[in-house]
Amino acid sequence: MHRLIFILLFSLTIPILAQPNLPDDLIPIPEIPELPDLPELSEPPPLPPELELDPELEPQITIIQRGEDIIEEHRINGELYMVKVIPRIGLPYYLVKNRSRGINTHQGEPGNNVSAPMWRILEF
Repeated sequence: MHRLIFILLFSLTIPILAQPNLPDDLIPIPEIPELPDLPELSEPPPLPPELELDPELEPQITIIQRGEDIIEEHRINGELYMVKVIPRIGLPYYLVKNRSRGINTHQGEPGNNVSAPMWRILEF
C-alpha cells in the first residue's frame, strides 16, 4: 500500500519538475488580423478569349434510374468512357473503359474493354 501511495505522489511531481525554465524577456505572439469580407460572386468570372471551353470536350452525363438504382453514363464525343452505378444498398462503384489492352486479349472476348468495378476509397 505504501508503494502505491509513493508511486502516485511521485507521478504527480514529475510534471511539476518537467516545467521548463522560461526566460523573462518573452514577447507574446501577435494576434492574427481578420480578413476583410469579400463580396460573394453569383457566377464565376468569364474565361479569357484564348481559353474558351470547347463544348464537344465537355462530358455528357446521362442518368438512368432502374428501380431504386441509379446509373450515370459519362461520354465524351459520344464515346462511353465511364459508368457510375449507385445501388440502393452499398457504396457507388465505377466501371471505366480500359485504355490499354494487353497483347494477349482477343477482340471477341466479352468484357475485355471494361475494367473491374472500382470503389472510391478516399475523397478530398
